[in-house]
Amino acid sequence: MNLEFTPEENAFRDEVRDFLETRYPKEVAERQAAGLELRKEDYFAWQKVLLEKGWVTPNWPKEWGGTEWTPTQKYIWSEETAKVDALQLPAFGVSMVAPVLWTFGTQAQKDRFLTATRNGDIWWCQGYSEPGSGSDLASLKTRAVREGDFYIVNGQKTWTTLAQYADWGFFLVRTDPDAKKQEGISFLLIDMKSPGVTVRPIITMDGAHEVNEVFLDNVKVPVDQRVYEENKGWTVAKFLLSHERSGIAGIARSKRGVDRLRKIARAEFSDSGEKLIEDPQFRRKLADLEIDITALEYTELRSLASESAGKGPGPEASMLKIKGTEIQQRVTELVLEAVGHYGSPYFRGFGEAGNAYPIGPDYAHQAAPRYFNVRKTSIYGGSNEIQRNIIAKMVLGL
Repeated sequence: MNLEFTPEENAFRDEVRDFLETRYPKEVAERQAAGLELRKEDYFAWQKVLLEKGWVTPNWPKEWGGTEWTPTQKYIWSEETAKVDALQLPAFGVSMVAPVLWTFGTQAQKDRFLTATRNGDIWWCQGYSEPGSGSDLASLKTRAVREGDFYIVNGQKTWTTLAQYADWGFFLVRTDPDAKKQEGISFLLIDMKSPGVTVRPIITMDGAHEVNEVFLDNVKVPVDQRVYEENKGWTVAKFLLSHERSGIAGIARSKRGVDRLRKIARAEFSDSGEKLIEDPQFRRKLADLEIDITALEYTELRSLASESAGKGPGPEASMLKIKGTEIQQRVTELVLEAVGHYGSPYFRGFGEAGNAYPIGPDYAHQAAPRYFNVRKTSIYGGSNEIQRNIIAKMVLGL
């Protein structure tokens, strides 16, 4: 595979770099550098800048505001944004439900939701996992009973990321309780301000409010907010998850994490002037990590090339998901190893006004919360164990 950029691609890379340097919101960058929780307005500030540039939805069809970038341009964009740690917009709208809508949605649904999602007028959340139904998603129990032109929905969802900000959510619900597990499920779009919707926070080990419980108590949902056919929601869910898994790999950001790790390892960590990079065992771990990232990067490029040829994500999405999330976890593990005792337990509120960080170098302050947070990546989007089953079936024919 030829990875040399053409003159046109080099010019595009320079344009991206200049754009990120001059237009990335300063306040957002400052909050990121301080390790503070990002707010809804921070995401929307960056989305507004991207919208003005016409770069907010590079993977969308041209008719709905896509850029028609080549796979190489998408690759350059992901690389350059990762290098400067540019904020990633929540994937639930622009990367997950949007492809569902233009693939399975009615024209009215496309007109109602796609442009509003692109413009940042709608913040989406995903109502998939339930207590007892996460990796085995098909066992979900949230019920939707049709009454005329409405569904009456009752149930509970959990681990609903950033639902505290959401205007709308896309939910999997059971519409035929007597059907087999993968059948009898429908895909509904639900207004999060509907009577009967309750969002309760879950504070995770890193001290952050990122995920939530969502309770649905006799929520009335118009039938025209069902995407695709009744009882065929599993088809939609599999399509959506394939797009989610491709994005979870996060290769460009893992590469940035390794660059950061090298800087930490070159810092003196004792009065004698020793450096961790001089430890042969640590160097071996770092080299193994870089080799695996390079191998995965080639797989990602093949996947992008396949998508550009009009093919949807296939089993490569599961491969990217497994290896990408494992690499992310290894990066945070090595960072925690590198900072040593400075990676002490993190307490919510450090860095806010009036609360100083613990002692130690600045690069150590977020080591523990990042380590804790990344533990979940091998579970969401379909656990890595489930992805191995998918690969065994689709690739090996087992």
